[in-house]
Formats: sequence, structure tokens, C-alpha cells
Amino acid sequence: MRLFTRATPIALAITAALSLAGCGNDQTKAPQATPEDAAQFVQQAEATLAELSVEASRAEWIYQTYITEDTASLAADSGEKYTAITVELAHQAAQFDELTLDPQLRRKLDKLKLALTLPAPLDADQNAELAKISADLGGMYGKGKYTTNAGKMLTLPAMGQIMASSRDADELLELWQGWREVSPPMRPLYQRQVELANAGAQGLGFDDLGQMWRSNYDMGPDAFSTELDRLWGQVKPLYDSLHCHVRAKLGEHYGEEVVAPDQPIPAHLLGNMWAQSWGNIYDLVGPQNADPGFDLTEQLAVHNYDEKDMVKAAEGFFTSLGFEPLPETFWRRSQFVQPRDRDVVCHASAWDLDNKDDIRIKMCIQRTGEEFAVIHHELGHNIYQRAYKDQPTLFQGSANDGFHEALGDTVALSVTPKYLKQMGLIDQVPDESADLGLLMKMALDKVAFIPFGLLVDQWRWQVFSGQITPEQYNQAWWQLREKYQGVKAPVARTEADFDPGAKYHVPGNTPYTRYFLAHILQFQLHRSLCETAGDEGSIHRCSIYGSDDAGKVLAKGLEMGASQPWQDTLEVMTGSRDMDATAIIDYFAPLQQWLDEQNQGRQCGW
Repeated sequence: MRLFTRATPIALAITAALSLAGCGNDQTKAPQATPEDAAQFVQQAEATLAELSVEASRAEWIYQTYITEDTASLAADSGEKYTAITVELAHQAAQFDELTLDPQLRRKLDKLKLALTLPAPLDADQNAELAKISADLGGMYGKGKYTTNAGKMLTLPAMGQIMASSRDADELLELWQGWREVSPPMRPLYQRQVELANAGAQGLGFDDLGQMWRSNYDMGPDAFSTELDRLWGQVKPLYDSLHCHVRAKLGEHYGEEVVAPDQPIPAHLLGNMWAQSWGNIYDLVGPQNADPGFDLTEQLAVHNYDEKDMVKAAEGFFTSLGFEPLPETFWRRSQFVQPRDRDVVCHASAWDLDNKDDIRIKMCIQRTGEEFAVIHHELGHNIYQRAYKDQPTLFQGSANDGFHEALGDTVALSVTPKYLKQMGLIDQVPDESADLGLLMKMALDKVAFIPFGLLVDQWRWQVFSGQITPEQYNQAWWQLREKYQGVKAPVARTEADFDPGAKYHVPGNTPYTRYFLAHILQFQLHRSLCETAGDEGSIHRCSIYGSDDAGKVLAKGLEMGASQPWQDTLEVMTGSRDMDATAIIDYFAPLQQWLDEQNQGRQCGW
């Protein structure tokens, strides 16, 4: 198989790695693999992937910051090349499964096997079929539009803006149904993708793709499922209180004939296309007279902060903890504002282009308080990336896939009034009695999201295992939505529909449990770092800004990358080897008390 058109160093390294793994052209039986073979295979595979990842990252950066047909083609070609080689290497790593190896070598082989979220069968025709299905599903989602009854064609972002602001139940229902017209044609393709990906996972030694995904958490796949249930159990009482209050207030606004006081909440009324976060309906459900006493967006303007000033301020947060300043290349190569002369992807993201020091962010920064927190979040990713740069290639990542998002969000939790006063952006810290509105806004986004973050993969894992058959796709989806979220479809749905496909991560085959874990971990990390920093106040008021002690603990954990089980990293950063959602309960304790007072006399549950 010709991988490249010329014998680049990458091509030579791949040829060596694959030949060592027994997939050269020699048809004689390969000799029994040895630990030395495994070590050499990993060394060559890491060199290959390191070089390929730089090529793929640069091509993707150019595409996202300069969108043309040519840059799109280059990025696609580079990404396909990287994926194809990773598929080959993952399959060949499996030949060393029965060997007794050094724990670090075994961990690298496991990381290589688990690097794929959509493992292809080795059969060339099936591999090509899976690639085409994946591209088709992504295209069907990305091209999705809806033409309203009034004849106006809307994209998903445009529909999302209306869902966030409209309080007309009929308009919201039309858009909710309209977007879900995009997904029924996905259903047969998705079913076939499951069959092929399961075959790929089985080729790597797993029962199905769900077991493969759950095996990437340094514990048995069944034990991991049990752990998720335990964490959800810790948070559920707070969610139930929030749900009860939100349902009652929506009933007041829309009428109990629309929002029944003892039933799940209709999904179209929660301010979000998927009812996954509810912050957009704060005006309907938030406490009265809960103004925090300042508007950060206004304060940024008063102090003449431009986009780069906002990034400089966020950098100052990390240098206050003892981290090195960002490299000079960061300031020259990052995208801070939307260019006027070309199309770009504005979605905020953090980049590590060379696995060393070429870290960047890509944003179209708006001068708002929300964006100020987002910048802190994105730089958190960059700091993590630079912290583990000296790890071997296969260990250059977060402790588990929840940690990277959690780290960025942990940092954003320190963008508190206390921090803003230290930065000189506000003159005084409001009294704690003014915090209720801030806590409600955060709960509507973060607490409301947690059950959704759990159920998406609960559905997929049961699909992958065959527990949910294709004839039950939609029914099972809504059963899980009602079980975990207390949210229901606003109109009758049938198996002619495919509502899971209306959420990007399903046709995009992106694992979702990472977001559930991130929402748990960020509060646990924040609480522990606040204790390390010596902050004895309320956890929701704490900022670790300026704490050398917290910075040292943070740096030690980040530098470990993926080299050790995540439990080891968590122990370094918090003193505990167990994830713990009680930090969420601690953080929102004042809100929980207020919610329970509001819910007196109401019928909660569903």
C-alpha cells in the first residue's frame, strides 16, 4: 500500500513500524513478538505520530484561519493520512497484548489502541465504507437548514439565537421540530456505522465500541459505568431542586396546560436546541433583585481593555501562579479578532501545533465579560499543553479526556469578583448576599448540563452493545432524556424520527462522557486548590489568583500528562484518588437553600 507519493522521513518511519508489526509484504509466518519488538514498535510509532500530528495540526490551523477550497482540501488530506496511519498502528499494537511488558510500555500500547473513537475494520472495502459514512453524516449535519412556515431559511446558529431569546411557545416548537428534520435520513447510515465500528473495535480485542470507549479510564469498563452512576447520585438532589423551580416558573409563564407541574419539562422551552443548558431562560426563572452590583462588560470598556489586553490579563492570572509567560510566538501567531478580509472559524479553541512551544488560541474575541472568562479557559488548555510537552508523544495529553476541559473551567471559576477587584476592574467586592443571581446563572448552565452530559453516551453504549436495537433508537433516546433530565419531547415522536442525530456529537461520533467528567472535576479541583491557597471563605467566592502554593500543585499535576493513571494525577492535585461531586453541592449551597425555600408547597419530581 502506497502511503505517500515520495519517501519522506514520515513514510520511512511508518514503513519500519508496520514492517516490525508484521504487516509487510512477506507472506511467511511472522516470528513470535518479543518485549524488545514491542519497545521498538512503540518508539517508531511515536516518532511517526509526532511528525504526522505537526503536519495535520498546521494544515488544520491554516484551514480554520483562512477558509478556502484549497485549504479545506489540504486539511482533509492531512487529517485522512493521520487517521489512516493511526488505524494501522492501533491494529498492530494488539499483537503485543499477550506479552508481559514494563508498565509504561504497556500503557503506551494501550493508549495507541484507544486513540481512535471510530476504529475501522482492517478490510479495505469496509474501511472505505466507514470513512464515507462518517463524511456523509458530518455533511448532512453541517449542511442542515430549516425553512420556516413563513418561508425564511435558517441555519442552526440562527435557530439557536431564536431559541435563546424567543418566549413564544409556538415559534419555539416550530424550530425544535424543524431542526429535527435534518436527522431521519441519517438513521440507516448511523446503523451501518455502528456495525462497522463495532467490527473495528472487536478487531482490537473489545466486545463492542462502547466497551472500547469505557476502557480508556484506567479502570474496568463496568467499574467505570458504576462510577458515573455514583457521581450522578451525588449531584442529583441539587439538580432535582433546580428542575422543580424551573418547571414551576415556566408553568407560570406558559401556563400549566403547556408545562404540567408533575411532568417532565417540554424540551423546546429551555432556551437551547437540545435543552442541555438553560442559562438563556434566566430572565424567566432567576431570583428577583439579584443584581451583583457590576457589569463586567461595562467595566472592561471603562478601563479601555481591547482584545489583546483581555488576553494579557488572563496570562497574568497564570504568571501569578508561577507559570512562565506565554512565548513570543503566541502573540504573533494566535488569532484574537475576526479578520476583515477572509472567512475563519470563530469557535474558541486552544492549539498546540508542534508538541513543544508553538501554543496559540484561535478566537474572534468580543469585549464582554463572558469572553473574558472564556479566554482564561482557553489559556488553561495552553498551559496544560505546555506543561506536558516533555512527556513522550503517547503521553502528551490530559490524565483522562475530562481533565483538559476541567482544567480550563477550573481556571474560569476563579474569575470571581475578588479576582476582578485584584485586577482593578471593579472597585469593591459586592456583599455575599448579592451572589444569588450569579450562582443561579452558573447553575442553569453547569448543573443543568450534568445529566445531559451523562445520558448521550448512556444511549450510545447501549446501542453499541445491542441492548438498544435500531428499531428502538428514538424511543430509548427519549426514555433516557426523561429518566435523567426530566425533559420530554414536546410532541409525539416515532421511530420515523432520529432525534439523537440532531445533536452534533452523535453523527460526529464524538464521545460525550468527557463533558460530564469535566463538570464534576472542575469543582473538585477548584475546591481543593482554594484550600491549598488558604482561602477560608465560600468556595464560590474563591480565586486562586496569586497563590504560589496552588500554582505548584497545579503544575505538578499538569506535567504528568497522560503518563500515569488519572487517579494518580487527581491525588497529586486534590489529595484524593476518587472523583467527588460534593464540591458542586458545596459551591451552590446558598442557591440550594434558596431553591428549597422556593419549592415549598410545589410538587417536585416527574
